[in-house]
Amino acid sequence: MAAVGVHLGSTCACVAIYKDGRADVIANDAGDRVTPAMVAFRDSEKIVGLAAKQGRIRNATTTVVGVKRILGHRFEDDVVQKYISSSSCPVIEKDGCPVFSINNGTVKKHITRHEVATLILQKMKETALFAVGADAKDAVITTPLNFTTQQVDELRQAAESAGFNVLRILSEPAAALLAFGIGQESSHSKCKVLVYKLGGTCAYATAIEVNSGLYRVLGSVSDDTVGGEEFTEALAEYLATEFQKFHRQDLRGNSRAMMKLHTNAEMAKHVLSTMAISNCFVDSLHDGLDFECNITRARFDSLCSVLFQQSLQPIHDLLAQINLTTSDFQKVVLCGGSARIPKLQQLLQEQFVGSELMCSIPVDEVIALGAAAEAGILLGRDAVRFEPEALSIECASLDILVKEQDEAGQDCYTVVFPVGTPLPARRQHTFQAPGTLPSVLVDVYEGVAKGSSFEGVHLAQLVLKDLQQQDNGLRDISTVFTMKRDGSLLITCTDQLSGTSETVTVEAAS
Repeated sequence: MAAVGVHLGSTCACVAIYKDGRADVIANDAGDRVTPAMVAFRDSEKIVGLAAKQGRIRNATTTVVGVKRILGHRFEDDVVQKYISSSSCPVIEKDGCPVFSINNGTVKKHITRHEVATLILQKMKETALFAVGADAKDAVITTPLNFTTQQVDELRQAAESAGFNVLRILSEPAAALLAFGIGQESSHSKCKVLVYKLGGTCAYATAIEVNSGLYRVLGSVSDDTVGGEEFTEALAEYLATEFQKFHRQDLRGNSRAMMKLHTNAEMAKHVLSTMAISNCFVDSLHDGLDFECNITRARFDSLCSVLFQQSLQPIHDLLAQINLTTSDFQKVVLCGGSARIPKLQQLLQEQFVGSELMCSIPVDEVIALGAAAEAGILLGRDAVRFEPEALSIECASLDILVKEQDEAGQDCYTVVFPVGTPLPARRQHTFQAPGTLPSVLVDVYEGVAKGSSFEGVHLAQLVLKDLQQQDNGLRDISTVFTMKRDGSLLITCTDQLSGTSETVTVEAAS
């Protein structure tokens, strides 16, 4: 059975599944791994995702964008008023809440934010169903750390209306750490991690202390005045200026032409994250005039220099708030689509000298992958809901160990889950075995290790057979241990070179 992780952002949504010991992002029906968080209403049709985005220029007033920003807010809230000022789709008040007024010429109707969020999440569920079948309903949904209880409840209700069984609402910073396995790879690891997200409409920095797989938030600072949209707007404004230079016409008063430029500016921004130059061509942009312009990464960096500094300001504010310096952090985790911008990553690396910049996973997929990993841990628990006043945490009663051989060939035992580890929990452990052997034996025990001796019981044995032999050297063997709240243990063992893997489940004692 697959577990699902869903991240609904202001501009995009992403869904991942955890199955057979690993998390993977699922591509939608257009082949994209992220889906625009947009819904278009056309007559009796409700169009979600890329098709809604592609038709936005022609149907701006009936296309809803960025519904996440107003979840759980009253109409008079500043957040809603700011949203209304930038929304092409009319927003009215109904019972104190913002409601979208859709008028396609034949039918006029009012659409609630709950309906819009539900449609996007239904699209995510359909994407997961297409990949894994009818069992893709148990899900972990992510929210920003600063979401209020009302915002969380509204998102949960939308997910349940979309057909998900919500296992847990997980904060985005925690999901980002889980995606990279931070705190899961060693039972005794302790470090400080900065999670930095630059999404479409906001930037935030969160400091987290990781200790033996437990996460403690030290502080968080966000800024909703800067995001990927501001970078796109800056580039679109530059293109409008270039058009005026070439054609002696100002198209800023033409909203449709500016939306075309905005769309092409967004595509150019994405291209410049991987290439040094991008070509922007718009057919019949204004008064029948075509427009073409080449944009270099250096030009983009120059245009957005102030935005870069503004984007990093939450980090400076956070460090001042918690009285720490950049040297106190061992890792910096990046997430959010705009965090892929090379110049931004360069500035972060310059500030966090000596810290590991975690960006090996596509930044717009990180949070969904972490949510899927959490769902994989939670799946199978008898009761995932609990009362806050009566929280009971199950713990490992004995050490869980894996037997290895040291450099001298002597048996030694490595503790994976120390006694007292809160459950559910997941750990990843990598060890080396001789490359000359065609098979590798992995033994797992429960008990207490005392140097090279051991007191306890043998739980499981995994054998990786028919491995590709090497003339010399060692092979890396990766083992993933997932212990559920009931004490059952799932072990997956993989040879990194060939990809050969074996999985075994140790049921809890009744």
